[in-house]
Amino acid sequence: MAFENFITESKVILTEGGVVERIRRDVSVNLDPFIAHSGLIYDKKGREVLRNIYNEYISIGQEHNLPFMSLAPTWRANPERINKSAFYNYKNINKDCIDFLNEIRRNYSGYSESIMIGGMMACKGDAYRPEEALSKEDAAKFHDEQAKALANSNLDFIKAATLPAASEAYGIASAISAYRVPYILSFVVRKDGSILDGTPLHAAIDLIDSEIYPEPVFYMVNCVHPTIFEQAVTHNLNISENITGRIMGFQANTSEKSPEELDDLSYLDTYDPGEFAELMISLHKKFGIKVLGGCCGSDRRHIAEIAKRL
Repeated sequence: MAFENFITESKVILTEGGVVERIRRDVSVNLDPFIAHSGLIYDKKGREVLRNIYNEYISIGQEHNLPFMSLAPTWRANPERINKSAFYNYKNINKDCIDFLNEIRRNYSGYSESIMIGGMMACKGDAYRPEEALSKEDAAKFHDEQAKALANSNLDFIKAATLPAASEAYGIASAISAYRVPYILSFVVRKDGSILDGTPLHAAIDLIDSEIYPEPVFYMVNCVHPTIFEQAVTHNLNISENITGRIMGFQANTSEKSPEELDDLSYLDTYDPGEFAELMISLHKKFGIKVLGGCCGSDRRHIAEIAKRL
């Protein structure tokens, strides 16, 4: 099924919880400091750890007969980071990560038709530091090579996540749209209704929708607590704007701390899975959020509780 039809025809879609933050705490594997979990697919133990995490999440969707979106471990696999990493000799990291996830999908027989595979992209710098964001033009150039590599892989969509600034989000959208692949942009927001660079959420969405073609299939928010999400989308900066129709997905942190607090946190700040799931279901009912999953602090338990309630 085409990704756009999958979104339109599904009443609700489950997606995964935390991946990188879980692996950081697994002493049996080491994350590359530049490309994070992308390189794990080339290591026997790392591949096993990744496979187990993906299977945990996808199996929850299968158990509850929910459509599922799974995201390949390509979040930090841009050319600059690859060249600085221990995997600089590997020429097809993005494609290899997509192939790895396709291999997992094939093992789900009939349910595999309910699984959409996405390639992940990110901003160039620190996702919590909007001052590091690229301009529109620089972002379009910088992200073009990864967008092309993913577009030429066997995937269903591309998702650029944890975006802190409108300018770089615009450039990423420009880069992906050139390859006519369905894509999603996901922002980090504040309680005051803005993304981290101070741009009102609705303004960032309106800008990209009006100037980039094709525009994103929809938008998401990730890496904030459900209470922060609700305050952001109902803030008077956004309340008169029709943004909830464009924001159709949310992968939530289990922590109520701000991005600045989380950036320096030495421990994983988590939250009761049942209470977390209740907050997520409330957002689904209030705002029609269709794609539900977790981000930092979430694991199998949190996704399972969301699935039970759906």
